[in-house]
Order: sequence, then structure tokens, then C-alpha cells
Amino acid sequence: MMILRQKFIIFASVSPFITLAIAYFWPPFLCAFLVLIPIIIVGIRDITQTKRTILRLYPVLGHVRYFLESFRKEIQQYFVESDTDETPIPREYRSLIYQRAKNDRDTRPFGTIFNVNKAGYEWVNHSLQPKHLDTSNLRIKVGNEQCQKPYMASPLNISAMSYGSLSKNAIRALNKGAKIGGFFHNTGEGSMSPYHLEHGGDLVWQIGTGYFGCRNDDGSFNAEMFAQNAQKDVVKMIEIKLSQGAKPGHGGILPAAKLTEEIAQIRNVPMGKDVISPASHPAFSTPKGLLEFVKQLRELSGGKPVGFKLCIGGHDEFLAICKAMLETKILPDFITVDGGEGGTGAAPTEMTNSVGTPIKDALIFVNSALLGVGLRKDIRIIASGKMFSAFHILRALALGADMVNSARGMMLALGCIQARSCNTDQCPTGIATQNPERNKGLVVPDKAQRVANFHHQTIVNLVELLGAAGLDSLDQLKPRHINRRVQGTDVKTYDQLYPSIAPGCLLESSTIPEHWRTDWEFANAEKW
Repeated sequence: MMILRQKFIIFASVSPFITLAIAYFWPPFLCAFLVLIPIIIVGIRDITQTKRTILRLYPVLGHVRYFLESFRKEIQQYFVESDTDETPIPREYRSLIYQRAKNDRDTRPFGTIFNVNKAGYEWVNHSLQPKHLDTSNLRIKVGNEQCQKPYMASPLNISAMSYGSLSKNAIRALNKGAKIGGFFHNTGEGSMSPYHLEHGGDLVWQIGTGYFGCRNDDGSFNAEMFAQNAQKDVVKMIEIKLSQGAKPGHGGILPAAKLTEEIAQIRNVPMGKDVISPASHPAFSTPKGLLEFVKQLRELSGGKPVGFKLCIGGHDEFLAICKAMLETKILPDFITVDGGEGGTGAAPTEMTNSVGTPIKDALIFVNSALLGVGLRKDIRIIASGKMFSAFHILRALALGADMVNSARGMMLALGCIQARSCNTDQCPTGIATQNPERNKGLVVPDKAQRVANFHHQTIVNLVELLGAAGLDSLDQLKPRHINRRVQGTDVKTYDQLYPSIAPGCLLESSTIPEHWRTDWEFANAEKW
């Protein structure tokens, strides 16, 4: 190979003079010369550059490798992966969402494509006395006795996605879809933009550590600005974001490439820099401080439901919040539990791959903790993290959730093709980009209807699953209704895999389960 390289260098140095002479006496050669000379120039540049070893050793040919690598993800997704490969969302579920969003046939012929004998396969127990239920009765009340304006929520809603992370037309379509379908749209921590308000869909206003939409110039919380926005009729609930599953303990990131003048004005941040939300809240630093903040926001909003969102980390830290609830008597109206498998537009690789409790483990823990302190009936649990089908919702409800939020499912309903370029401002479908040329390709009325269709069809199928299990309501779902193949013929219910604890058992030292004792005793309402 080194000999060939030396010969190429000699040829590249003399060939321009040779080819010019031949072209002078033989004009037809001029066409070949015009093709050859750019290749020679590229070859010389490759050999003399010092940044890429591949090009220095394999001039010209090395570019083929980089060209093929540039569309590896597309080749993998369209031609290599199977319908059940999780990368990160299997084609089986992507296709299901597309079909339901378009109101196309979503039935499957010839049996399941899943390996039912493989470890990890899950199913719901059906009944010999199935029920026929009405979808109109599936509403969940959010708001305890400390809340003056409770909200009746759908079992499936739009999870937190900010304007800035998503385009203006994507936000418009999501909110209009929520309006059509009668479910809520979480704003994400980027605040309420004019596009969240344009169609009047129900909003959950998320307050992150950057306090966008209610911040002073120094980044601190502005109570007066919060009250003005929170009391808008379309705002139905307030969610304090403590952490998220894709990057827990890291804070939010809006790349500078996606920051426009309009977004900077909405968020009250400077242009030209990545918009970084702090990892923790400046307004409080203890479990009791969190609950005092919940109380403050509830009062400022005029009595609307207030809760918080988190990805579970140390169990003692969540138990510290539970102790603070008991001591202060201040209760959130809901808790959104985000699984470690949650998605986002931009996250450090180690954070998204290796930090945060997965949704199943997190749900059973949070549900058990609230049961253990006797507060479960007063607080709703919202699950978030890879919720694409009616079975995913059913499974989450069986583990203790009252409802679920979906982000990537709703993006797919908008037309997302899982290009995974959300952090580059080069989204090919106009969803996760601020590029006006790409943004205008997303037609709001059409995509809004698709979002509403996906929601409706998923709820219809949720009701069918509930009826097949012989149940009359969502709150009758229990862990014993879901089975999981552990290995070979070893099949267990969620009740066996994720044992809960007795109601009120954490309130007395003598009844605390041994595997909970260390975390409970270490938990402190005064600090994390």
C-alpha cells in the first residue's frame, strides 16, 4: 500500500503537465482531463492535510468511507433493522402511530411478530367475562382538598416539549390537536409561546430551573410575572420540573443554533449562546422548600393544581419529600414520574444511556412510597417514558400511574421519522428545527388532526384492553393483571416482580419493611 501511495504522489505531481499536452493535440481527451484534474487536486489535498489519517493513507478513496457513513442511520433504519429492533423506537410502534394518526387500518394479520417465548415478553390477563365500556367516562380528577380548581384529565396527554426545541408549527399542531381531542399539552420548560396559546388547547405550564416566562434578568423567580401567566384560562395545571429522564441532574439545553430572536425574547435570555437551565432550582434547596414553592404557586395561580416532575434517583431523596409532606401538611396535586429511558432534543451520551431509574421501577417505588405514608389517594401519578400504545398505558396504570404523557409518540403522530437530528436544527420534517424553510413544510391543520386521531384511537384501544380484562374502570388495574416471562417457563405477574408495601407502613417504626428502613431513616425533610 505504501508503494502505491508513493506512485500516486509521483503521478499527481507530473500528470497535470502530461494531460495538458495531450489535450492540446487530441481535443477529445479534454473531456477526460476535465474529469481527472479535480480528482488529482483532491488527491493532493488529501495527502498534504494532517487532520484525517484515512485520507492521508487512502487519498480520494477515503472520501467514499465518509460518504457512506453520512447516511448510515437511514440505511440502518430503512433496510437493516427488523420491526422489533429498539433503535430507540421499534418500527412496529412507529408504524402503529403513523396508521392511527392517519386513521389507516392498524390491524395485524397472521399473528404477532414478537417472540412470545423470549424473556421479557409481557401480556395482560384477559377475562372470560369481558366488559364493553364507554371512552367518555375515562377522565381523571387532578386536585386534592388544597386545590380550588381541580382539572379532569385524559389518560393520555402530550408530554413536555418546549418551543425552541420544537418549531412554531409543531407547537401549533400539538396544541390544536389537544383542543380537538380534549387532552392537555405540556409546554415544556421553555415557557408559553404565542403558538401555545393560538388554538386554546388545555395547557400544563412547566416551570423549570431557568424560570422562563416568570424570571428576572438575573434568572431568579418573578412571582408577579408568574401570576399573570398562570391565571390565564388555558392554563389548567402547573408543573415544577426537578429533573427529566433523558438527562437527570443536568438541566436543560437549547443549542445556540436553534435560538432565534423570538425565542430569546420569550425566555428573556441573550442571543448567541446555548440556553442552559441550571441543574437545580434557585428558589428552594430542601424538600420543605419545594413544598413551600408548591403552595406559593398554587396561591399565585388562583388555586390551580400544582405538582412536580422528576426522574427517580436516590430513594432517600424522594422519601425526604414524603417526610416533608407529612411535616408541612402541604401536598402536591400530582407527581410526574419520568423514566430514565425518556427522550430529549439534546443530552450528554452518558446521561441519556446510564443515569436515571427506568419507568417501571420508578413507578412502583413512587406508588409504594405514597402508599406507605398514607397519601396516595390525595396525589395523582403521571407516568412518562416510551408510551406509544394502549398496552404501554395499561402497563403503566397497573404499576400505579393514574395517567401517562407521551412526547415521542406525539412527535411521530406529527410526522417525525426518527432521523435523530433534533440537536442539529436539521430536522427533515420541520418538527424539531427553527429553519423557516423546513418549518413551513409542516401543515398545521393536517398534523393537528393526526395528533387528535392518534390520541383517540389509542384511547379506544385502551378501553378495549380494559374491557378484555373484565374491568369497569382504570383504577381497577393492578400489578397482578400484567404478566412477564422472566426466563424459559418462569412467568411472573408484576405483583410478584414489583411487590408493593402496606398502606401506612412507613408511619410506624415497627411496620417499616426492612428493605425500606435504611432509606427511610436516612431521609431528611430539611435537606437532600
